[in-house]
Amino acid sequence: MFSNASNFVHGVDNAFALIFGISLFFLVTLTGTMIYFIIKYNRKRHPKAEQVKDNMWLEVTWTGIPLILVFIMFYAGWEGFLPMRIVPKNTMHVKAVAKMWKYTFEYEGNKESDTLVLAVNVPVKVDLFSKDVLHGFSIPAFRIKEDIVPFKNNYSWFTPGEIGDFELYCTVYCGVSHSYMYTTVRVIDQQSFKKWLANLPEKKADNNLGRMAIEKNGCTACHSLDGAKIVGPTFKGLYGSTRSVTTNGQKRTLIANEDYIKTSITEPDKDVVTDFPQGVMKSYKGTINDKEIQLITDYLKTLK
Repeated sequence: MFSNASNFVHGVDNAFALIFGISLFFLVTLTGTMIYFIIKYNRKRHPKAEQVKDNMWLEVTWTGIPLILVFIMFYAGWEGFLPMRIVPKNTMHVKAVAKMWKYTFEYEGNKESDTLVLAVNVPVKVDLFSKDVLHGFSIPAFRIKEDIVPFKNNYSWFTPGEIGDFELYCTVYCGVSHSYMYTTVRVIDQQSFKKWLANLPEKKADNNLGRMAIEKNGCTACHSLDGAKIVGPTFKGLYGSTRSVTTNGQKRTLIANEDYIKTSITEPDKDVVTDFPQGVMKSYKGTINDKEIQLITDYLKTLK
């Protein structure tokens, strides 16, 4: 606690310490009071119950003091939160793109990196963008956490204060491989950052319309591109392979050709691959048109 990893650490930690201290004080005090009353007013000492009348000043006290403490805690939290939404001028901009299950970071000059590299003591605004589902952008050491919502503009800004590597997590459950969605924030000196940015290659244009169609329709939430087995069969090596499927309750084998791929998209429960459940995938008939199906098929042919 109370490091200089970012300019927000002290504000957040002060609020946390205050709330924790108040909570701990009342935990100990109230627990001690309860134990004292249990011992003093147990049945052996007071076998006959006595009527206890209300006390207006006591009720005002135990209502007023917590109310004041809640306002104090709110103010401490507000003081820590408010600067997070006020971005200073002349701030460096980075675009964070989240997709299942990976972060990429785009810098000025059409440059891209899998690691968020920043210059120490240089304020940065990170524009948050999701390609598919809800994700989270969290750098615990910086006391930063923001949601990345599809089709909604959101951002986070901060000033790194210490050189080193820090963990960046996705904090919103975004699918079966959510736990693997993390990367590193690397903070280096300003001269080294300028050199690193100058040597960073430009982002390659993604002209593969088939992959874009797959990502747009969220196919990679259930089908991996690298051979990993998740909810559904992997796309890697799919085209042209022999598939063991169940059709109308009967097992058979067929070749994963263009007709098979189209049927799997429009009628996913017709030929269900062995060892995978039926009724999980919805039909994309009317959602993915014939042109997009062909683009997807052409892309799957490249995943050998």
